[in-house]
Amino acid sequence: MDWGILEREPELARLAAAAREATDGAGSVALVFGEAGIGKSSLVRAMPDRLPGRARILVGQCDDLATRRPLGPFRDLVGRVGAGLARALTVGGDRHRVHEALLEELAVTPHPAVLVVEDVHWADEASLDALRFLVRRMERLPALLVLTYRDDELNRGHPLRHLLGQISRAPRVHRLPLARLSLDAVRVLSASSDGLDPAQVFEVTSGNPFFVAEVVAAGGTGEVPPTVVDAVLARLRGLDGVTVDALEQLAVVPSAVERPLVDALLADGVSVLAPAEQRGLLAVDPERVAFRHELIRRAVADSLPTARRIDLDRTVLAALVARPGSDTARIVHHAARAGDQDAIARYGPDAARDAAGTGAHREAAAQLRLVLRQRHRYAPADLADLLERYAVESYTIADSAEAVAAQRDAVALRRSLGDALTLGADLRWLSRIHWWAGDADQAETAAREAVAVLEDAGDDRLLALAVSNTAQLRMLSDRYAEAVRHGERAIALARKAGDAAILSHALNNVGTARWRAGDPDGRLQVQESLDVALAAGEVEHACRSYANLIWNLLDHLRYDEADTFLSPAMELADRAEHLGFLNYLHVGLAMRRLAAGDWDEAEKHAEFGMHDFVPARCPALTVLARVRIRCGRPGADELLAEAWEIAVRTKELQRIGPVAAARAEAAWLRGDLAGVAEAVAPVHARAHLLPGSPCRDELAYWLTKAGGTVPADDSEHPYALQARGRWRTAAARWQEAGCPYEHAAALAESPDPAVKITALAAFDALGAEPPARLLRAELRALGVRHVPRGPLAATRRNPAGLTERQLEVIRLLAQGLTNAEIAARLVLSVRTVDNHVRAVLDKLDAPTRRHAADRAADLGLLPGRAES
Repeated sequence: MDWGILEREPELARLAAAAREATDGAGSVALVFGEAGIGKSSLVRAMPDRLPGRARILVGQCDDLATRRPLGPFRDLVGRVGAGLARALTVGGDRHRVHEALLEELAVTPHPAVLVVEDVHWADEASLDALRFLVRRMERLPALLVLTYRDDELNRGHPLRHLLGQISRAPRVHRLPLARLSLDAVRVLSASSDGLDPAQVFEVTSGNPFFVAEVVAAGGTGEVPPTVVDAVLARLRGLDGVTVDALEQLAVVPSAVERPLVDALLADGVSVLAPAEQRGLLAVDPERVAFRHELIRRAVADSLPTARRIDLDRTVLAALVARPGSDTARIVHHAARAGDQDAIARYGPDAARDAAGTGAHREAAAQLRLVLRQRHRYAPADLADLLERYAVESYTIADSAEAVAAQRDAVALRRSLGDALTLGADLRWLSRIHWWAGDADQAETAAREAVAVLEDAGDDRLLALAVSNTAQLRMLSDRYAEAVRHGERAIALARKAGDAAILSHALNNVGTARWRAGDPDGRLQVQESLDVALAAGEVEHACRSYANLIWNLLDHLRYDEADTFLSPAMELADRAEHLGFLNYLHVGLAMRRLAAGDWDEAEKHAEFGMHDFVPARCPALTVLARVRIRCGRPGADELLAEAWEIAVRTKELQRIGPVAAARAEAAWLRGDLAGVAEAVAPVHARAHLLPGSPCRDELAYWLTKAGGTVPADDSEHPYALQARGRWRTAAARWQEAGCPYEHAAALAESPDPAVKITALAAFDALGAEPPARLLRAELRALGVRHVPRGPLAATRRNPAGLTERQLEVIRLLAQGLTNAEIAARLVLSVRTVDNHVRAVLDKLDAPTRRHAADRAADLGLLPGRAES
């Protein structure tokens, strides 16, 4: 049997079945993952022999460049795909053209198309965007998308995590974790080398296929090398100096090396590589040369003295610069490795522009970060342009500190240059970036100066944008009359300038301010802003209009109406790949599902907001915390502490109010009346001054629960009714709105034990253990003899959804047992335990065993460590 497919028959069979299903139009995604050297690439190489006869396989590779090549794995396909996709990838790399061309390529005959993207843990942002686009459409394509990655390199903040979360919700997904080889397989591999002890090889390599192969290949003397790097380097011994030099030269290129570059780098030609190819170190074909495994390349490259490596990188840099059309990202990579600052300054801005043009904003920011280390090389106006670009890219990737610092520097340069228009525009951007970073005071300061600078600068469009920005800040800080005044001026200026985008922005600000102040006609202006944006094709402004419509409808408990906007809003953001607003709308949907008592869905959608974009992160944290509070799961206090810190910095009641209410609910459920009052009293004092404030009634309700008094009013909000003791009417309103938890909470306030028991049943059905526990205590205090029992403790204590076997595995894993020891304890095969461990890590969203144990402890899954 081929070494590369030992113990991989089930995985190959599953991929073949998925490809056959794709032939009939039932496309899917396959995830092939495991540690470095586990055999992901070997599995991919073995696939063609198992696929249907007409299958077309396309393979792209992500590279371990310091700054990734934008669309690198897809650009690898040029020459093997149709003209449409090739043109989209090579002419400008426009993101939308690339996405549509990818879709068309996978839809053409022959069927099925099998697109493999290897090492997705190294993917650039533009490639991840393209994969997100494809994943959402795979079920309708006659194609199979195969992604390989190292799961042991994915920390919680890794960019691939978001894509994997999306894939987990796709209709057809095949998860193929690759296990290590068994001792029997190692015996098969070791049989070719006389004198090797298979048990010793297994012990040294732990069954990692690549490590086993390297140790066997180096073990001709019968001795096992102490490390795998030693095994790789041992295979270089005996090669002549010219071949070793050639290997070292190619090893500094972290990708397959295309033939023209090979010819430019190797003076003696490709023939010098033949001995290395014969030893299995390289794969050589007419188009390119690649190391047989990335770990071989790294072993060779890492063994080089620094001075030698710098010299080799200079050689690659010179060859790339001499070739017209060379990828600027690769040029900058080798320039940085070689310490060539002139080359970085010359090619870095173009590399950043190329990356930004394809949507690879992380890569664009990284390129500009390199460039800006050489600020003295640029004239002030050019440097200001670079700083503005870096601020925008940092803003886009949610790096608030870098965005603010760069934009401040750009503003300082524009002041020195004396150009009012560019200074005003930069100040407006600085205001926006400060707001996005959660710094309300600095946002206001920059906004005021932007308007002052642009007042007499003679550009109605820029002035309209600055004034509308001021209106937005006033609206967000609940200064509604000022927001309307500035916004109406911005509307007039935008109409005069004929700018639909700014007109939509200003209409949105005015309408939202009026609506929040209690004027229902404000909604009509928000809807007008949506109509203007949609007619002009202004997706970002349309998404913002949708978001404000949805948020206000949710605040006013008009959930059915909010549902009518959520679907088209998310479809628009999804279709346009506007991921920032898509994530924000997911948080809106999370709020909707929280109200409906669908807490699993609420958590799932709230996770989309768990990024550094403050307006989404704060409410996402609040939703996640309220689910935990109501279910009695640990971790809510930590989530609320972060949400509160963010909210206070924004100074926006729309952020502060919900967090205060959640803190009050948590305090109430643990019996801390002083904590309830402390959480809401100061916030209610502010909200009370705003009659239209959505959170005013809820804050007043919690204040009365803590024994406080609130001024009388005639609000018909269910929380206001409960605050006045009208629990029955409030319960009916909550039920009519479709809020089962709040309905149960209102019923629980009845003095009638029979009604309380009805509320108890509702809490139990929702899994709301803390309020159910309090209500049972109340019923017993009232003398009710037969209080219904709640769900079994075992059901409550497994919030991660682990099976009984997985619970056994995590408890043993937490004790420090290896997979082999767990297998022996549970009388299972090691491979079965490997699969259970992977499943546990996945369900607990844990990158390592230690993280899994910590997460299990937090959830109360470990004996003796459950929450009290």
